[in-house]
Amino acid sequence: MVHETRSRVHAAAQEEGKLASKKQKPDNETKERGQNVPSKNKKSADNEGKDGEPEAPTKSKKLKAEESEPNGREAAAREFAEFCKAIGERLSLEDMRKILQANEQDASGSEDAVVPRCEDMMFYGPLEKCPVCEGQLEFKEWKYKCTGNYSEWARCTFSTNDPSRRSGSIEVPDDIKDDFIRKWLKQQEGKEFPKRDLDEEAHIFSGMMIALSGRMSRSHGYFKEQIMKHGGKVKNSVLGATCVVASPAERDKGGSGGFAEALERGTPVVSENWIIDSIEKKEAQPFAAYDIVTDVVPEGRGLPLGQLDPSEEAIETLAAEVKLAGKRSVHKDSKLDKDGGCVFEKDGIIYNCAFAVCDLGCQMNELCIMQLVMVPGNRLHLFYKKGPIGHDQMAEERVEDFGSRVNDAIKEFVRLFEEVTGNEFEPWERQKKFEKKSMKMYPLDMDVGVDVRHGGAALRQLGSAAAHCKLDPSVSFLLKQLCGQEIYRYALMEMAQDLPDLPIGMLTDLHLKRGEEMLLQMRRDAETVAESGPEADAFWTDASSKWFTLFPTTRPYTMRGFEQIADNVASGFETVRDINDASRLIGDAFRSTLLDDPLSECYKKLGCCISAVAEGSEDYKMVLKYLEKTYEPVEVEDVVYGVSVERIYAVESSAFPLYEEIRNLPNKILLWCGTRSSNLLRHLHKGFLPAVCHLPVPGYMFGKAIVCSDAAAEAARYGFTAVDRPEGYLVLAVASLGEEIEEVTGTPGAEEARVLEEKKVGVKGVGRKTTDESEHFSWRDGVKVPCGKLVPSANKDGPLEYNEYAVYDPKQVSICFLVGVKYEEQNMEVVPPDDQ
Repeated sequence: MVHETRSRVHAAAQEEGKLASKKQKPDNETKERGQNVPSKNKKSADNEGKDGEPEAPTKSKKLKAEESEPNGREAAAREFAEFCKAIGERLSLEDMRKILQANEQDASGSEDAVVPRCEDMMFYGPLEKCPVCEGQLEFKEWKYKCTGNYSEWARCTFSTNDPSRRSGSIEVPDDIKDDFIRKWLKQQEGKEFPKRDLDEEAHIFSGMMIALSGRMSRSHGYFKEQIMKHGGKVKNSVLGATCVVASPAERDKGGSGGFAEALERGTPVVSENWIIDSIEKKEAQPFAAYDIVTDVVPEGRGLPLGQLDPSEEAIETLAAEVKLAGKRSVHKDSKLDKDGGCVFEKDGIIYNCAFAVCDLGCQMNELCIMQLVMVPGNRLHLFYKKGPIGHDQMAEERVEDFGSRVNDAIKEFVRLFEEVTGNEFEPWERQKKFEKKSMKMYPLDMDVGVDVRHGGAALRQLGSAAAHCKLDPSVSFLLKQLCGQEIYRYALMEMAQDLPDLPIGMLTDLHLKRGEEMLLQMRRDAETVAESGPEADAFWTDASSKWFTLFPTTRPYTMRGFEQIADNVASGFETVRDINDASRLIGDAFRSTLLDDPLSECYKKLGCCISAVAEGSEDYKMVLKYLEKTYEPVEVEDVVYGVSVERIYAVESSAFPLYEEIRNLPNKILLWCGTRSSNLLRHLHKGFLPAVCHLPVPGYMFGKAIVCSDAAAEAARYGFTAVDRPEGYLVLAVASLGEEIEEVTGTPGAEEARVLEEKKVGVKGVGRKTTDESEHFSWRDGVKVPCGKLVPSANKDGPLEYNEYAVYDPKQVSICFLVGVKYEEQNMEVVPPDDQ
């Protein structure tokens, strides 16, 4: 493996579950507070005592005893409701702000925020600051949640059912003279504040009227009991229902009458899993994530890509046209490209920007595109698109015709840039100066080239391109794969980063550099963060939000631990980096006539000599033997895959040492390197690059090293593509381990890896399986071929399954062979056709 791992974004996103809706606002919020907010400063005679003075509703001395009784919660709720009603009639909004300020609480916001904050503080006591970010806690959705920001990238995620509160009496400014408040406070002196009832499970469906429709997996009675147990009510009709719950199987049969009525009324129809998951996660989940009918309604808004089944999402994106392919590309949604439009440029500035923001703390994942486009006739247009990633139907989109008013169009563009990012446009565009001041959008620094998903050969072009190619047919076959769109689309699809709206394959070196710096910082910070707890939750939310802002995805989720950093950040970064190199190499060659022989042109740019190895040759037999001896089947879920050799290429390139240069180095060994097909073009063009950082997991545990293996089985794991794409490539390279070889049986720490990097010694990581040394042999010029049957090693508890070799100097590694392989199912059962 060349410091690459298979992406598990899709699986991890499913494990994390769907994100909660920001728009849901329980109807019972004011009921829980105990009152509807009335106009302030109204006097009421209802609570007056015998002497005409208002009598304060006191906290009962028996409150604690009542709370232990069945009706304790109701008694406490009634007392709080009476208190809320009383102060609502006597305190103005400004009075409440003053009281909050006097008790060091947040007094900002609208009336809907200030009133319940003041009621909670006066009855239950002033809240301490958030222990994670020092922000203000607020009562929301039957728990206390922090409203502060963990950083400029993400909101704080801290929540609790038992917040810390300050002791002592409530401070009321002297200019608030209301006798009721003074008398009530005097009655509370020396008493403890009561504890607020926060049984969130009992309120999951609070305020909701839920209708059950059709045959379900369990009885209606069971689901009715669960709904009522958790605070909801069940309706027998769709009229007035918050949502309709039904089985997806019922929808496939055409649905009941309730389906049609729900669709007419615009009532959400969700699957049974909405009830199950809401109870499991102790929070009502967003309807959109469990919708089972909107996608079949012509006028409906459909489902976002991230809420589709991953296989359905893949079908959507693989067939989608890339809408924005680079800095000079006119966005397809503007339709201005059809009018001959081109991106406007003036004084060295190209007026085309793409932005993204991901904040997992508040379930935000959005993009924005804005560009000035000049169409023939000198008419300037502003195109603007902003909305959730992967959900075009919910995006705000407009094209504004400025005609010949160039200055007005530029002013509006600059204004929008500052509104979206909080930064000035010209310092960013000319000097790349950008400061993340708040949770606003971050610009993706697009390069002027063309994303390979647009510039590479489409499927319909490959046959014609190969037919016009002057290269040897076996070499043109390889170039046809490496210069096509397919392998790059699939690689980004596997990481859920194949966004048609954003040119992930055409980013500048500066953007990639910032991604690398962010990865290294994440890796350093992860060493000191606790394994669990509120601070750990906030850290991983913040780190994940940063990463998915810089490299957007349809399925952002909160990563945790070094393994996920390796699989989805480090490996993902290296893949995006290599795809960007392929984009620059291929360019937009396939938009010109195929008679120009674009495959041969790409081959020349590659600066590489590739030739097919004859099947009967000694080299072919050697490679085949090495593969057969050191291969073990790849297991994907319940399917086992063998491998067969389709073709072998000999490779020489100026990007890495020629064989003649490496033949005189000591301890030469022929090793397997696994790689994605999407990374292969960059390897041939620029040679192997060391791993981007050290991580205590296989593939990265040796630090910034080029990592290979003596087992084809290890390389095959990384070369494997997918069931419907069984072809892949393995690399054979000659590596010189140098005069000194250090054996490692465990996982090197960060400091140990740093020492190895500085010493540049060859490292052998001993796996739990090794090759039988009695079968090893020498190839030519003393190159050792560790070809032998895989047998158990003495290192039974090591972190590596197979031996791995680390080389820190790229000048000591030279690619010799590309081995084209086909993965074949081994345990497939052939079912004979039924007799008719």
